[in-house]
Amino acid sequence: MKIAISVVAPDKNAKLDLRFGRAAAFAIVDTDTKAYDVMTNPAKNASGGAGLQVSELMSEKGAEAAISGAFGPKAASVLRAASIKMYTAKSGTVDELVAKLLAGDLDEAVEA
Repeated sequence: MKIAISVVAPDKNAKLDLRFGRAAAFAIVDTDTKAYDVMTNPAKNASGGAGLQVSELMSEKGAEAAISGAFGPKAASVLRAASIKMYTAKSGTVDELVAKLLAGDLDEAVEA
C-alpha cells in the first residue's frame, strides 16, 4: 500500500505537518517495497487551491491512504473521488505514523 504523509520537511525522518494542502513536504511510503518518495510540496505557496493540487498529485503518485492533521473539504472531496482513505494524527514521524496506520491505531477521517 502507498501511504502519503504530510511532513514538515522533505526528509524521510520528518515529523507530521498538521496541514495537508499547505504542508511543507510529503513522504510517500510503499509498505510493500519499503520505498520512500519524499518531495517538497509544489502547492505550498499557491494563492488558492493548494489542497486540490496536492490531492491530485497524491492520486497521480498512486497513494491509497493519506495521513495529516486535517483535510480541507475540497481536498477531501478529491481524495474520496480517487478512493484515497484519509487518516488523522496529531504527531509522529513517518515511520511511527506508518506503523500506527498498519496497526489500526489511526482514526479514519470521515469529514473534512
